[in-house]
Amino acid sequence: MFLLHPSLLPQTGGDNVYEFLNLTYPALTASLGGANVSLNNDDINMAYSNPALLTPEMSNNLAMNYVNYFAGVNYGMSLYSLSFPGMGNFAAGITYLNYGSFREADEAGNITGSFRAAEYAFSLIWSKNIDSSFKGGLTVRPIVSNLEKYTSLGLSFDIGVSWHSGNNLTSAGLVIRNAGFQITTYTGEKREKLPFEIQGGISHRLAHAPFRFSLTIRHLEKFNLIYDYENNDAAEQHGQPDFAENLMRHVIAGAEIIPHKNFYFAAGYNYQRHRELQCESNPSTTGFSWGFGINTTILSVSFGRATFHLAGASNHFTLIVRPELLYKKLRINL
Repeated sequence: MFLLHPSLLPQTGGDNVYEFLNLTYPALTASLGGANVSLNNDDINMAYSNPALLTPEMSNNLAMNYVNYFAGVNYGMSLYSLSFPGMGNFAAGITYLNYGSFREADEAGNITGSFRAAEYAFSLIWSKNIDSSFKGGLTVRPIVSNLEKYTSLGLSFDIGVSWHSGNNLTSAGLVIRNAGFQITTYTGEKREKLPFEIQGGISHRLAHAPFRFSLTIRHLEKFNLIYDYENNDAAEQHGQPDFAENLMRHVIAGAEIIPHKNFYFAAGYNYQRHRELQCESNPSTTGFSWGFGINTTILSVSFGRATFHLAGASNHFTLIVRPELLYKKLRINL
């Protein structure tokens, strides 16, 4: 059962607990390749990837994300933000991963019932301006993992910083993700590591054309991302890893077409995902992603699709509502 755990995402060996923390929730992030820590826009969901991207413009925004994954698995995230002058920007939310229902059987294969499995993380996010260009942020995440009758508790932290140019055309970000520890284990076994990672990125919008480009670098804390599955070990232990191959595995590239402030189309490419999950006989579009979004004053709707394998893709749906503006509009109409 647990072989279906979402460590199928491009992780080197899947040797951590709570791998669901690395899942991509928002449609925009999914369409840009699965990770982005630099995009300085009004999407509250970006604060999940880098807490320093939480801004006052996101105050009173409610985001709801749902992802249709594989084999009946689904997951999602909700976030709500408030800003207080002098204190900073705050957001709170929950992420969940629902594995669905499983048949329970005894040693002889006789069906004895059913059970469920799910994992949850509660996000408490804070950000504050350092100066006119820099912002810092912190996320604290209590974690609950329940697999059948076994439960584990954990705690993770994200620490991020963001920068934007004076004309707001260029922005960059750096974040330390999933620093923390497992508080209690499932069956009293040795505590496992969290999927710690350092990410950096840059985004740039052209001044006189409707294009924005993003480049994200994953796993800045280690270089070798090639895993030797036959020997069940890091490739570098069995030979010199290819420099160019390893370098590319860190890179996620994305681009947006923004013909109007109320609409965007995005596409991305995740080289690590392509190399880890492609079929050698037919690489297909594994590693590619795309999506679009429609923005209005009171709400935003977006969709993203990321291809993982010939067997299918993940579909991401995002709805962002601005309740305060919606309430004012309803009052005016009434």
